[in-house]
Amino acid sequence: MSRYEEFKILTDAEDYFDFFDLEYDERTVYVKRFHILKKYGEMIAKGEEQMIGDEEKLLEFYKFALVSVYKNFENGYSPSAADVWSVYDNPSACGSCSTSTSCNDVEEVTNGTHACASQPSLSFN
Repeated sequence: MSRYEEFKILTDAEDYFDFFDLEYDERTVYVKRFHILKKYGEMIAKGEEQMIGDEEKLLEFYKFALVSVYKNFENGYSPSAADVWSVYDNPSACGSCSTSTSCNDVEEVTNGTHACASQPSLSFN
């Protein structure tokens, strides 16, 4: 298994730090885990768009991104309550809509849960 393949199976914040052999404050990671992983995931997605094909450079970027995100939170960055709760208040109704209110094809499915009627149904049978 390549180092890149090893990276792709990681799931926990601590696993990412251990993979890159980085020191971190366990309390900071514990308290801000969701935010760290969210921002880190956004940076990983950008890296994959830009550096397709060179796994070593990609892993270097991933390490840099993790350090950058962690340092922001370690130095006191805290997302506003509006940033945190907007994820719950305005869930995406479909892949092409930014919020459930911007899609004309959104319909309530059950008890306040909405879905885009123009999206095909998914089946995992």
